[in-house]
Amino acid sequence: MTETVNTQTPAIGYFTEENSVATVNARMGKDVEPRLATVMASLVKHLHHFVREVELTQAEWEYAVDFLTKTGQICSGERQEFILLSDTLGVSMLVDAINNRRPEGATENTVFGPFHVEGAPVREMGDKICLDGKGESCLFVGRVIDIDGRPIEGARIDVWSDNAEGYYDVQQPDIQPKWNNRGVFVTGADGHYSFVGIRPVSYPIPDDGPVGKMLASLGRHPYRPAHMHYMIRADGFQKLVTHTFVGGDTYLTSDAVFGVKKTLVAPFARVDGGDTLWRSDFDFVLVP
Repeated sequence: MTETVNTQTPAIGYFTEENSVATVNARMGKDVEPRLATVMASLVKHLHHFVREVELTQAEWEYAVDFLTKTGQICSGERQEFILLSDTLGVSMLVDAINNRRPEGATENTVFGPFHVEGAPVREMGDKICLDGKGESCLFVGRVIDIDGRPIEGARIDVWSDNAEGYYDVQQPDIQPKWNNRGVFVTGADGHYSFVGIRPVSYPIPDDGPVGKMLASLGRHPYRPAHMHYMIRADGFQKLVTHTFVGGDTYLTSDAVFGVKKTLVAPFARVDGGDTLWRSDFDFVLVP
């Protein structure tokens, strides 16, 4: 009986500790989509260098596999633990920053977050978005302008925030009214916007899963500073996804997901004798 011998010689020889990156990347086919090839080759390179740098133990490798397995197992239609992991490691903000570079003076982007809902009702300027009657009332007011300071007409301002107890309506569908602390406002010729919500409160991200345990083991808290979400779209301009943060919040410099940018910290001024307890002025500058 004649033994069949494989005479095809791989581009790189047998796997060794020293040539691990070259050996793995050499197995990639010739007709792989170029961007995929670039991303995967770099991933292998940095992943192998990380393992080599820290001299990862077998027990640590097994722990990492178990951590990722549990991260996947807790994911559902309402919860995405892998995005939470990305957020808390600063990866989400880095991707956002790379993909939303803007000139000086333009309003900066920040993370979208998991609680936006399409289809919020279009409301009249000055309307109230808080439907549960809880929290300290706040007038949000300002303009949507271009980089040269000209008002933008027809900008759709989609806003949403947590309630006074730190929960979004989609987290408590049987407790909060539908569309609580949500609304869409469309600017007129002057670019002005105004609506009445509540002064947002800080809240913890879900910390009962693997990511929460990771934060605790690293001595990190799970809190986000108080903020109002905005998504602003206007014809001829880049979409803006951002927050305004409550100035003076305890967690501004330790946001669990690294979403705070100095330019997005907004004034929240106490109002004496007004229709609301607070007022927050902020102009949004869009880029063509």
